[in-house]
Amino acid sequence: MSAVNIRQLSTAAADFDAEFTRVLHWSAETDEAIEQRVAEILADVRARGDAAVLDYTARFDGLPASSMQQLELTRDELRAALDAITPAQRSALQAAAERVRAYHERQLQACGLSWQYRDADGTLLGQKVTPLDRVGIYVPGGKAAYPSSVLMNALPAQVAGVGEIVMVVPTPRGEKNALVLAAAYVAGVTRAFTVGGAQAVAALAYGTATIPRVDKITGPGNAYVASAKRRVFGQVGIDMIAGPSEILVLADGSTPADWVAMDLFSQAEHDELAQSILLSPDAGYIAAVKEAIDRLLPGMPRHAVIRASLEGRGALIHTRSMDEACEISNRIAPEHLEVSSREPARWEPLLRHAGAIFLGAYTSESLGDYCAGPNHVLPTSGTARFSSPLGVYDFQKRSSLIEVSAAGARQLGPIAAELAYGEGLQAHARAAELRLPSR
Repeated sequence: MSAVNIRQLSTAAADFDAEFTRVLHWSAETDEAIEQRVAEILADVRARGDAAVLDYTARFDGLPASSMQQLELTRDELRAALDAITPAQRSALQAAAERVRAYHERQLQACGLSWQYRDADGTLLGQKVTPLDRVGIYVPGGKAAYPSSVLMNALPAQVAGVGEIVMVVPTPRGEKNALVLAAAYVAGVTRAFTVGGAQAVAALAYGTATIPRVDKITGPGNAYVASAKRRVFGQVGIDMIAGPSEILVLADGSTPADWVAMDLFSQAEHDELAQSILLSPDAGYIAAVKEAIDRLLPGMPRHAVIRASLEGRGALIHTRSMDEACEISNRIAPEHLEVSSREPARWEPLLRHAGAIFLGAYTSESLGDYCAGPNHVLPTSGTARFSSPLGVYDFQKRSSLIEVSAAGARQLGPIAAELAYGEGLQAHARAAELRLPSR
């Protein structure tokens, strides 16, 4: 097998910025044919409900059904799936779920609680945090199955206190993945349907006679699912529109090259558009990682996908220093950021933008994907500059609490009235003034 033709750049080169920009470029432009088809599907499901969902499920998934009841998975079926998987799988699934749940329970304590206080005049001010009533989680199916996505979407919703969690998962030709169903049972999914694609998103957003309308839809999917989520936003909340998966490794040369090569593979194997980048001030180490890539790739089952990803969007970048590597990392704002260094704590304060930061040589990104505890639903395509991982807070909303005392009305009324008159809103001003003592 030939060597991998991955870009090798140096920040000292005169054309680095131009070459670096080309590495990062990814077009998020939508396919007009997909957009048109999705618009038609959404409109049809909104108009015909269950009948449209049944038609599309038969057409796209090869799963004919005469009623929606045939597409709903009962809790008994989910429990049976948990009983049917191997003891090793069951143990791993439950251990991962316990860690993910524990992390999000800490998150709930840190940011998900109501609070209030009274100021000197007796006015009560505060914030009331309440969970969403019902959410929908989309779990990909077909070419691959992702029980980890079930855990990462359902568990923070459960911890947040969401009343009903509705899962949709495509099962082409009726092929159900036992691990996905088992994960749904472990994670507390309330209802589950073997429906996928834009029609599943439409059913969750608008509701049908069988599938209840939800308040928010989370979870990854293909281009049709992403387009549908984008279009129904406003009718319901969504988590994010995710781009291709990404990993950036900052390495000082102290981690075995084979480990880092495999970490780069771990994202490249997702699909041809995934991005894997190494930044290091050690030229000899970069050469060692390149040698490891060429040596290890032939043994990977998905070697063709990994090669296409590395050659199309990957890069090995020689930097002047680790400080400069951190600066470049902030420009990229990657989904997954590994700090593979003897002193990860030294560099972590310099890193401002990343979906998740993995500190130290032993912290492979794959541990975060499955069982470390933090959520693996992360912002991509540079959106970590302003977005956060999926979490308990995504399944809650906040209401402001205000209870003004008589003394508070005397203090606040003139302030509000003055500003309201300045804006030309006399009724606002008079509403405040009526609560003032008569002069």
